[in-house]
Amino acid sequence: MDGGHMNGMPAPPVTATGASPMGTNPVWTPHHAMMHMAFFWGKNGDILFPGWPGSSSGMYALVLIFVFFLAVLVEFLSHASFAKRGSGTAAVGLVQTAVHTLRAGLGYLVMLAVMSFNGGVFVAAVAGHALGFLVFGSWVFRRPAPEQVAGDKSSDMSPMISA
Repeated sequence: MDGGHMNGMPAPPVTATGASPMGTNPVWTPHHAMMHMAFFWGKNGDILFPGWPGSSSGMYALVLIFVFFLAVLVEFLSHASFAKRGSGTAAVGLVQTAVHTLRAGLGYLVMLAVMSFNGGVFVAAVAGHALGFLVFGSWVFRRPAPEQVAGDKSSDMSPMISA
């Protein structure tokens, strides 16, 4: 070390406690917040935005509900068809592109919320994806095709049979 420099690089700054922020001093963190690097259970942590949800249980419940419905919306957009018969290919392509872009953006928001490492947020996101898939992607709530309603029962199970 030569004059506070190490290998030509300036020495890291020193905090009021005399410890380097590069060390293990827990006092030096931005805004005195700690970023979790493992799952934790609790309402105190930042999810998506700094200071959100705060320390309020009500706001934490709102975050969980928000993430849940965001995941359901992602599943809805993944399985919905917004193309109408007779529409031009350019119009259909633009609608598909807009829906895909919206779905990708919302999917990234869910991913960022889960990256808060909050166990409740993780469970809410997985439950939202599960419910969304059950309602919009599985056969449980799917309406029968018009040809099946007319009495053609031969094609009822054909998509499930793999030969």
